[in-house]
Amino acid sequence: PRRFWCCRHCAFGSSPTQVVNRPLLAPTTMAPRVKYQKHNVYNTKSNKSRFLRTPGGRLVLHHVKKRGSIPKGGDCGLKVWGITPARPYANRRLTKSQRTVNRTYGGSRCHACTRNRILRAFLVEEQKIVKQVLLEKQRAAKKEAKAQKKGGKK
Repeated sequence: PRRFWCCRHCAFGSSPTQVVNRPLLAPTTMAPRVKYQKHNVYNTKSNKSRFLRTPGGRLVLHHVKKRGSIPKGGDCGLKVWGITPARPYANRRLTKSQRTVNRTYGGSRCHACTRNRILRAFLVEEQKIVKQVLLEKQRAAKKEAKAQKKGGKK
């Protein structure tokens, strides 16, 4: 049979040892009531807690911190992978390699948005060059037409 100590003192040998063959709590009893350790007594998002059994056998409440979120990309709103999720205060203590990704727009844009931005910038520059070339061709054609007109009058 399983042996249970009748109380904490008996388990640690501070009083004459008594061994009882019954569990301390019957399976139908209610969970013990516990108090919030902090000042806030309401069950809010910032005041979440969980039960934890100590080595001494007591059931205590542990305050659970909010989970950090992975930053979202500014263009598409998807998660930026490779960044450690952390709350803002904890984020300041992270190393730079944990806070960013080693590329252009590292911590703020995902890989697809970065690619699109670079591609768009390249295409815009190409378009400017093409526009410039066409403008020069038009100017050259105008000049030639003017020269032909001038040459035709003589």
